[in-house]
Amino acid sequence: MGRGDLSDSEWARLRPHLPKAGQRGGRWASHRRVINGILFRQRTGVPWRDLPARFGKWKTVYERHRRWSADGTWDRVFAAVLSDADAEGRIDWSMVSVDSTSCRAHQHAAGARRRSPQVPGKRAMPRQHRPDEGLGRSRGGLTCKIHLAGEGGRRPLALLVTPGQWGDAPQLIPVMERIRVGRLGGGRPRTRPDHLGGDKAYSSRRNRRYLRRRQIKHTIPEPKSQRANRKRRGSHGGRPTGFDKTIYKRRNEVERTINALKNFRAVATRFDKRAYVFQGTVTVAAIRLWLRA
Repeated sequence: MGRGDLSDSEWARLRPHLPKAGQRGGRWASHRRVINGILFRQRTGVPWRDLPARFGKWKTVYERHRRWSADGTWDRVFAAVLSDADAEGRIDWSMVSVDSTSCRAHQHAAGARRRSPQVPGKRAMPRQHRPDEGLGRSRGGLTCKIHLAGEGGRRPLALLVTPGQWGDAPQLIPVMERIRVGRLGGGRPRTRPDHLGGDKAYSSRRNRRYLRRRQIKHTIPEPKSQRANRKRRGSHGGRPTGFDKTIYKRRNEVERTINALKNFRAVATRFDKRAYVFQGTVTVAAIRLWLRA
């Protein structure tokens, strides 16, 4: 077993959720070897063609990752791993925080074909396809942004990739809608944390109205400009927002979650041209964090 490969305990957690071999015309190469190749590329950021020979043909590893990113296999595996973790009581629902991080896009990430991609073997677009490919321009050049919700144990519950210049506040609701942890014993999946934390970027009347409607307690500081505007409107401005400094200190958990994700060099720097492939790359990194003890 090489450095960074799946351990036996991690493989035992992951194996039941992978597609069964033999469903296609030919025989699939070993899932464990291919996934170890994907993880090697995630950790080091090397081009696919430079994968060591012990992982087999680089084309096989790349195509497996691209196919599973397109047809939603990685998303289903991520959901299954979250369900197992919830059944074992490893998800800290007491505090879930939202935040975002910008990822510099390598020059090789630009130049994707304008024609919409298709799921291999099917006449359908990938689940996470974006017409803008999740790339935007800022002062630093081409960038993309990862929006996520992280639980108290410093692991991600939901992920969303957008262009780098997009704001944080409009993405709170889409990220919250992606929190959906199934229950192994049956019943409705859990979608609401006990408490939600966020920084000033997520303070808006729309977001607070959404959280109140879903009965989610939240701690989001109010910027000075919004506070002054509320006071200027008098009784029409509404009541002051509640803020607990002690609870807000836990917001560092989501920042540490981001640091753990960006330890994977293929996440910290985007090399993938297609947004759905990069979404799969980030999802694989999140799965690996949940597989660790």
